[in-house]
Amino acid sequence: MKNIFVGNLDFGATEDTIRSLFEAYGTVERVSLMTDRDTGRSRGFAFVEMTDAEEADRAITALNGSNVGGRALNVNEARPKTSGGGGGGGRPGGGGGYRGSGWRRRWTRWRWTSSAA
Repeated sequence: MKNIFVGNLDFGATEDTIRSLFEAYGTVERVSLMTDRDTGRSRGFAFVEMTDAEEADRAITALNGSNVGGRALNVNEARPKTSGGGGGGGRPGGGGGYRGSGWRRRWTRWRWTSSAA
């Protein structure tokens, strides 16, 4: 089993069109087209799993740089995902938002007091 990265895909590409490209070189086990979580639109890359490593190597050699849908494909063996993953960004530990600055007045049960933000 070999996992292949396919990049620079036309945003109109579907799993079926990608599968048909690779089936010319051997048996395709699975095609995973990456889509945007919010819009459902293609993100321009996919992963293809082929059962036979030699067939996968032939497909990589033949399809890398080939013009599909007006774009030159980037096809190579997928690297394993690094630990830690991606995603997120922002500050560690949550938080965020404006919390005021300096002193503010707070009503206690009996009187107004000043306290740090």
